[in-house]
Amino acid sequence: MIRNLKIRNYALIEQLEIDFIPGFITITGETGAGKSILMGALSLILGHRADTGVLMNKEQKCFVEGEFKIDGKFKQFFDINDLDFEELTLIRREILPGGKSRAFINDTPVVLSVLKDLGSQLVDVHSQHQNLQLSDNVYQMEVVDHVCGNEIPLSKYRELFSAYSASVQEYKKLKSSIDNLKGELDFYEYQFTELEAAKLIEGEMEKLELELSTLEHAEEIKSSLVESYQALLGDGKGLTLINEAFNLQRKIANFHPPSSSFSERLESAYIELKDIAAEMESIAGYTEFNPARLNQARERIDMLHSLMQKHKLKSIEALIILRNELENKISEISFSDENMEKLNKKILNLKMKVESSAEKLHVARESSGKQIEKEIVDMLQLLGIPNPTFKVKVVLTEVPDENGMDDVSFLFSANKQSPAEEISKVASGGEISRLMLCIKSLLSDYKGLPTLIFDEIDSGVSGEVAEKVGIIMKEMSGGRQVIAITHLPQVASQGDSHFLVYKEENDLATTTKISVLTEEERVQEIAKLLSGEEVTVAALSNARELLKN
Repeated sequence: MIRNLKIRNYALIEQLEIDFIPGFITITGETGAGKSILMGALSLILGHRADTGVLMNKEQKCFVEGEFKIDGKFKQFFDINDLDFEELTLIRREILPGGKSRAFINDTPVVLSVLKDLGSQLVDVHSQHQNLQLSDNVYQMEVVDHVCGNEIPLSKYRELFSAYSASVQEYKKLKSSIDNLKGELDFYEYQFTELEAAKLIEGEMEKLELELSTLEHAEEIKSSLVESYQALLGDGKGLTLINEAFNLQRKIANFHPPSSSFSERLESAYIELKDIAAEMESIAGYTEFNPARLNQARERIDMLHSLMQKHKLKSIEALIILRNELENKISEISFSDENMEKLNKKILNLKMKVESSAEKLHVARESSGKQIEKEIVDMLQLLGIPNPTFKVKVVLTEVPDENGMDDVSFLFSANKQSPAEEISKVASGGEISRLMLCIKSLLSDYKGLPTLIFDEIDSGVSGEVAEKVGIIMKEMSGGRQVIAITHLPQVASQGDSHFLVYKEENDLATTTKISVLTEEERVQEIAKLLSGEEVTVAALSNARELLKN
């Protein structure tokens, strides 16, 4: 629950600090005094967005800090978000003049989503415009699920439904892909057969081009090799002369040191040239002009170039990649029926689980609906509707969605002779306010929120009904904190503590203030609510009677 709230530089609030107690707290004040500003400041620490428009002084930062008393059930949230758990937890929000926003939990910076997540578990704020939710079927289902404790079963159902939906999408995508592929199957098979028949080999083009060059110049190559051999070992006697030079240098090496090096180098050259001559002779021996092989090489090169040009590729390696891709596509099509059958079985299995899980949700919702009907009718009778009809209609649908296989709707009638219909069609503003209060009262026990805030939820009611509204809020505050912003004296008088929001003006500015009222101040404020600005003796007497009761 909220123990303390500090606000600085927010709208008309220059600086404010409020201490709250457990139980039922009422807040009153004239229209325009700043009650909505107070709620706006509180919304900042609950994770709502804001901008620099909220700054009273545009040169200074806005600061809102709330101290909350929490229990051990929140420890898991703090552990998951790597936060220090404290029973007295400080939540702070700052809006800087430049527009930047910062949020802190126990002085640890957090992102806005974490702040909002924690805020939703600490405080439930209900304002008049949220009465529209009562006509929303999604909200109605959420109410039923909260009452019947469907949170965990619904979470498990959604996991199954998510897997089922993903598999259905995968099946549709696969089927579309296969249908497109099947239309091209003959073309893919033709291309693959052509490339497979080509017996493509990596690096073959380079080898063929080298071989072609050799074949085209075979006679010239052979002639050059033979003549070079003859120059070295034949008539040219090249090696004989080198050998003679080697012997001459060796003879004078003993008395002419440089000749020793000359002889070694000549010997090395002689051995190397002799090896070269032998290799030339060998190559010349099998180098022949071969017209048949020349034609084969040219035809092979032409065929490979033709394939590359046809497929707009630049290498044999790219053709090999294309061939493999075509083979995979053909294989995928060949096994498509088998793959789709496996996926279809998976979908059917998941669908059975989804439907089974949805059936359990349906049974729980139907059972809970009966309980909700009785409790709402009992409370509506207390709130001045003597013959209400309230029905929770749970209809099993054929197609599952993320919430199960149900359509949930609330039907209402305030008169015995009128059939129950959708709330938006038959309920007046006052009746909707009372219905919403009943729903909130019902949910307060099931959701277990530490603090509930009602921002003029009691609009449209008065007199004895208003007193009943106050009694219900008072009862709701047992074990939790309930804060009601109200214009009704019957509600304000029920509070364990009573705050007054008012404006204070001076020559420089108008600011919003809030103060906790003493017993006598409460009498004066409730008397104003009863009679207006001019407080009468009768109003004071009635105010004291309300407070006494």
